[in-house]
Amino acid sequence: MSLAYPRRQRQLESLVRKLGLRKEAPIQWQMLDLALTHPTVSESANYEQLEFVGDAVVRLVAAVVLWEHYPDCPVGDFAAIRSVLVSDRILAQLAREYGLELYLLVAGSATADKVGQESRLADAFEAVLGALYLSTNNLDLIRPWLDPHFKKLAAEIRLDPARLNYKAALQEWTQAQFKVLPEYRVVEVSQPHRNQERFVAEVWLHGKQLGQGKGRSIKAAEQAAAKVAFLAITNQEQP
Repeated sequence: MSLAYPRRQRQLESLVRKLGLRKEAPIQWQMLDLALTHPTVSESANYEQLEFVGDAVVRLVAAVVLWEHYPDCPVGDFAAIRSVLVSDRILAQLAREYGLELYLLVAGSATADKVGQESRLADAFEAVLGALYLSTNNLDLIRPWLDPHFKKLAAEIRLDPARLNYKAALQEWTQAQFKVLPEYRVVEVSQPHRNQERFVAEVWLHGKQLGQGKGRSIKAAEQAAAKVAFLAITNQEQP
């Protein structure tokens, strides 16, 4: 059943086409609209419940993709790879690839909150998955377009010694070597035009700076700094 608002209906149909689905697909349009409604727009009619469902859906899809393509992979590696695939960082990245921010209804101070954009996009992405799953009570509307992303990312993660999570990898190294955690120092750069990379992070250990990085969020900046530090350390350790 289509929405009562033709303009919103056309917007959602545009998103569905980007996902590679037909507008004639058995999609519950009201539910998809809800999945793209932030709590600032409505306290009761928003994406939070669908996000809860979508969180389980994305973990299931990631698990099935790994099980199908890497049947000999140890369960511990499955868990490590899946944790990256379903992270806010990756889900927000996928959301941006489909331009999800163009369809997400946000109100109030959240419209100017660039810092929280990553978590909003990740939440909305999960909510969309929840809406698509509940439209058919299966993964038929999800796996055709999400599987290729997860296959590609899983292959990259398996080849990366840090599994694309450099903060965790650096933390494991510092704990193994010195029994301490690295220290992150983050500052917000003054950007009158709100440049994407608003934050600069430095990672320190024993009074020495190991790396520096920039990002659109504090987490992204810390991850970038950790990557510089981890790669420098691993290069030094190579014979």
